[in-house]
Amino acid sequence: MIRLSSSSLIPSRKRAAFALLALTTAGGPFGAVPTTFASAASSSSSSTSVRPAFLAPSSSAMAAFSSRASLPESATRRPATTLSFDAAAAAPADAAVLVGKKSTLSDLVADETTLGAALLGEGSASSTSSLGAASLSVVRAALDSISGKSGGTAETFVPVSDDKVLRLGIVAVPDEVTRNNHPLSVHSITENLGKVVPEKGDVRVVVAAGGDAGVVTPGAVGLSVARAFPLYSRKTDGGKPKDEVDRTVSVTLLDGSFKAVEDDASTSAMAAAAEGARLAARLVDTPPEELTTEAFSAEAQSVAKSLGSSVTFREIVGDDLEEKGYGGLHGVGRAAVCPPRLVILSYEPSETTDDTETVALVGKGIVYDTGGLSLKPKTGMCGMKADMGGAAGLLGAFYAAVATGTKHRLNLLLCLAENAIGPTAFRNDDILTMYSGKTVEVNNSDAEGRLVLGDGVAHATKHIDGLTLVLDMATLTGAQLVATGKKHAGILTNKAELESRAVNAGLRSGDLCYPLLYAPELLMSEFKSEVADMKNSVKDRGNAQTSCAGHFIEDHLDGEYEGGWIHVDMAGPATNGERGTGYGVGLVLSLLGSDGF
Repeated sequence: MIRLSSSSLIPSRKRAAFALLALTTAGGPFGAVPTTFASAASSSSSSTSVRPAFLAPSSSAMAAFSSRASLPESATRRPATTLSFDAAAAAPADAAVLVGKKSTLSDLVADETTLGAALLGEGSASSTSSLGAASLSVVRAALDSISGKSGGTAETFVPVSDDKVLRLGIVAVPDEVTRNNHPLSVHSITENLGKVVPEKGDVRVVVAAGGDAGVVTPGAVGLSVARAFPLYSRKTDGGKPKDEVDRTVSVTLLDGSFKAVEDDASTSAMAAAAEGARLAARLVDTPPEELTTEAFSAEAQSVAKSLGSSVTFREIVGDDLEEKGYGGLHGVGRAAVCPPRLVILSYEPSETTDDTETVALVGKGIVYDTGGLSLKPKTGMCGMKADMGGAAGLLGAFYAAVATGTKHRLNLLLCLAENAIGPTAFRNDDILTMYSGKTVEVNNSDAEGRLVLGDGVAHATKHIDGLTLVLDMATLTGAQLVATGKKHAGILTNKAELESRAVNAGLRSGDLCYPLLYAPELLMSEFKSEVADMKNSVKDRGNAQTSCAGHFIEDHLDGEYEGGWIHVDMAGPATNGERGTGYGVGLVLSLLGSDGF
């Protein structure tokens, strides 16, 4: 039995209004579209709090869209967790968590003064006098219970003064990792923080880089912590809104001498990366009835406005796409209630250097993928709200890059559509004319991502002057998980030096990636069609199909474009279980050489 989506029963205007209201989330960096924005002076504040000043409610008219407002009706929000990376301003906490390799943490807990400063802050009156031998022995015993080889967690309580006991969690990551993993195994940090951080109260998280201080970037640390605190939730307390209080998680990175890293570049990088990743993850977690193409566009417009006059926003919507020749994007999205859109954000830096690149970031934004008329089975369709993870990650990356003052010209293209079924749905055997001018015979309407991205990269390479790099990112193929796993994205690129650059960027940021086979002359025959320039799905699924999918997109680059191209298939790392990860934010920031990466 085919069950129609409930969203198709809601009139479009009411649905759009509901979507904008329901996108409000606790502490979310872009909970919804603000009606007013703070002045340019406030938006350039040097504060490193993860909730920037320009997103704070500034008028009663904005209250309905505040990131702190409760969700409508019986839905509620998580406690509004604010992340702060300003070590000097960290307030006293109800709990603390030590993070690092066991060998590093063993050195940290060897001295009561060093440990006291780490747990309580350099400026704490009790940081040098209250952690005596008894406290040290408690912490050491907890640490000794964890294996240095595999890592793990421990919890205990530590007396820090005559009348206060601090709840302490320890997250020890493996002492040794292989060459294709981040030195601090940042994925294990994210996963284990959730085990030891209490649900309520202010928390101080201290990450000790130790001997890896030269290779552990502040941005990677910010990302690993941010991912442990997702924003979107509709959980209730027995059907009633929960009465939760806001709390702050203060994050401090310690260098090789166990001193807090406090320079503005590092703390700003941690904050911006965390902000971008939480934005991206929240969008991935949002159900498709709320995150329509219209609502996603509104999120992007909110980001553009928050970043000031250096960023422009425009979009091509619905039938205008067809009239202008975007046959792939229009074809995929034309059956949905909310029409498809090509959303374009452009950033021009105030100053450029000889190293300034002009970069296009092209994201697959399928807000829901039913498979179209090649309908997915009931178990295969669940989770397809995450099929816009590429666009979400690039929106978060664009925000973070601009917020930290990237020197590069950035162009963000979000290819937004819902692959729905209905009387106007595109069919297998249809022939679509792409923006590249090439024709595609559809033999699988569930291979839609490459169609929208083909139009996106064609637009970028035709219309962006001086373009030097195109990066497209998508939850494109299930085969990517077979090729490179759940933690590493698969990358395909037309230049060997870009392949190395991307892999190294992944290792620095923790957004890991690994090369796919690059051989278009061997693989493009998989798309041979008798009646069009190509089909959209391979004839042999056992012939490097993840590479084939990337080459399909590459074939729609403008014929005169001679710059670099990187395809990122992140179907695996886009989610962890049933939660979005914000993958891609760190990878892009590291590729751009942003401060802190």
